[in-house]
Amino acid sequence: MIIPIRCWSCGKPIAHLWEEYSARVAKGEAIKKVLDDLGVERYCCRQQLMGQVDLIDVAAQFKKF
Repeated sequence: MIIPIRCWSCGKPIAHLWEEYSARVAKGEAIKKVLDDLGVERYCCRQQLMGQVDLIDVAAQFKKF
């Protein structure tokens, strides 16, 4: 739902990369090129960004009143 601040495996900060990553991928750039340009080298960090599904808008619909 929300990108973690740090990678769960290695602890490297990755949340600050999310906005640029998602914008560039939405424009049609190759995921590998974007991750390489952002300096994300470890496979654990790469999978955190690639596996992220943006569900915050869906989850917000079901908040308790």
